[in-house]
Amino acid sequence: MMRIALVGYGKMGKIIEEVAQKRGHSIVAQLNETPTLENLNNPDVAIEFSNPEASFENSRICLQNQIPVICGTTGWLDQKPEIEKIAVENNSAFLYGSNFSLGVNLFFALNEKLADLMKNFPEYQVQLEEIHHTHKKDAPSGTAITLAEGIIKNDPRFDAWKLEETKDHQLGIFALREDEVPGTHSVFYKSEVDEIEIKHTAFNRNGFALGAVIAAEWIQGKKGNFSMKDVLFN
Repeated sequence: MMRIALVGYGKMGKIIEEVAQKRGHSIVAQLNETPTLENLNNPDVAIEFSNPEASFENSRICLQNQIPVICGTTGWLDQKPEIEKIAVENNSAFLYGSNFSLGVNLFFALNEKLADLMKNFPEYQVQLEEIHHTHKKDAPSGTAITLAEGIIKNDPRFDAWKLEETKDHQLGIFALREDEVPGTHSVFYKSEVDEIEIKHTAFNRNGFALGAVIAAEWIQGKKGNFSMKDVLFN
């Protein structure tokens, strides 16, 4: 059994609470305010799903107090290298996931394999599309960025991603916001004669919540920086 601090207690935090309790863990803090050593209440791990403005500070405070962090907040990645440095300096553990669901992480692996296959066929143009509900603040989604990075790593035609219109070696991501739709991510390879598409659709948030709790279980006793790839495939 783990003692879990929920840093960010919105829709996602509440679903994580439910999943964690079903797996026998106890929730020792439910925070929408900045964490402190007192209000964190001596947890074994902090699960951080807040907002892009607060995520860096939330994670920093936990790591500097040797509390491992599972972070699912997207939209702040320019500061991630600094947080990873703080984790190492404080002999703690940090795991960031743009998406914690098992299905999406299998989709990430499939995306990289397909990109590696397709790199030798320049007649196919590549494009990413993500669709989310209108409440999602950041665009493109963290999941779409991870997909783009997987393609860039495996296909030498690209060296960067860009939202909407692209030029030269940029990979295009199209972000759509619609009322009450499930989160959907698609990768298209289109030629003059046909199109190959891979797609992932999330029906609800439960898969994300379960993945975050599994990551929290996995990180116990570990030091350093990790991703869901470490949890699921190593």
